Amino acid sequence: MSRMTSLLVLGLFGAAPGVLPAQQPAQRQIDSLTVQLRVLRARFDSLLKRVDSLTRARAVPADTVVDELAALRAAAQAAAGGVVRDTAAAIAPPAAPAEGRERNQSVLNPEISATGDFRAYAQTEGPQQDNFAIEEVEIAFQSALDPYSHTKIFAGLSDEGIDIEEAYFYYTGLPGRLRLDVGRFRQQLGELNRWHLHAVPEIDYPLALTTYTGAEGLAGTGLSLYWAGSLLGTQELWMQGVVGDNDVLFDGGKRPAVLGHLNNFWNLGSSSYFQIGVTGMYGENPDSALKTTLGGIDARFTWRPPARAKYRELTVRAEIYGIDKQRAGSGDARYGYYAGTQYKIGSRWWAGVRYDYVEAPEGSLGIVQQVIPSLTFWQSEWVRLHGEYRWRREAGANTSQVALQAVWSIGPHKHETY
Repeated sequence: MSRMTSLLVLGLFGAAPGVLPAQQPAQRQIDSLTVQLRVLRARFDSLLKRVDSLTRARAVPADTVVDELAALRAAAQAAAGGVVRDTAAAIAPPAAPAEGRERNQSVLNPEISATGDFRAYAQTEGPQQDNFAIEEVEIAFQSALDPYSHTKIFAGLSDEGIDIEEAYFYYTGLPGRLRLDVGRFRQQLGELNRWHLHAVPEIDYPLALTTYTGAEGLAGTGLSLYWAGSLLGTQELWMQGVVGDNDVLFDGGKRPAVLGHLNNFWNLGSSSYFQIGVTGMYGENPDSALKTTLGGIDARFTWRPPARAKYRELTVRAEIYGIDKQRAGSGDARYGYYAGTQYKIGSRWWAGVRYDYVEAPEGSLGIVQQVIPSLTFWQSEWVRLHGEYRWRREAGANTSQVALQAVWSIGPHKHETY
């Protein structure tokens, strides 16, 4: 055993009883070396962890960090008189396997989410039936496909089977601030149609929307082009071409249908903003000599004071739709609308009310009206509890209903609107 090794052993485990006075300078040198070795060892362990994390993330070349460790080893050898063993094998990056570097499997997996929607109903008129139901379980997949495109896929599971709500991929970063969506998607009709059902303020979509486009709202398979600009505010423009197979609008035809939507935003100060949008859609079904035109105007005002945004917020929104279904050149224009508000009364509580008015899309002029006050409690980011009372007037008769809803989500999608 060399003299320096002996000194290190003595420094680490202490001198034997009865150390001679002549050995005191050597003892102080050993103590100093011990402290330096402990400091170097701590730095060495820290750099080992850094090498491991950077190598996994491939953020910087591992060789850069290895060079830094080589300098550290040299300093340690100089301080300890050359007794620190070579640890290059311990810190060198792992050799790549024959078929290529090992890949992080979690990076390749898509983001997977699931949302459950439970309902409980009680009618004030007639017999009680269908009082409990799982409206839907939605499974969502989202991922980047490559540096140029992303995808979103939403499948709804219910008693009726599996329904592909949306399945599209989109390109971002195209010239001219454009985005292109390809596949099946919920169309940009007004504001709430784009939202998934579990995320809308009330249990159901507005009555005008479901009367003119169906219980699930408007969705289509085709292409969507999106543009964002800033002319006297902020503008968004959608141009969409889809298969016109909506049963209510086009009697389930297969001809192309086109939709355009323009949205405008203005900040009204640090606490509020206002938006207004216009929509137009047209499609034909020659088999039933049908030509359908649908138009809409939507508006929203939101007040959210920055200093109290956790406890106070007000949103007022309204949409009006007009539909004209011409069969062999004859038909009448009908319209419907809704107006609603939501007010945040606490960090977790929201109160709201919505009024609906709609005329039948064709045939006899049937009118339906609804008033829906509601109360929502956000138990957490993953659980929302909602209760509402619904008064409805149709064909001269009034009905009432009380409904409770529980929505829970797992995964990154949570209660995302779309």
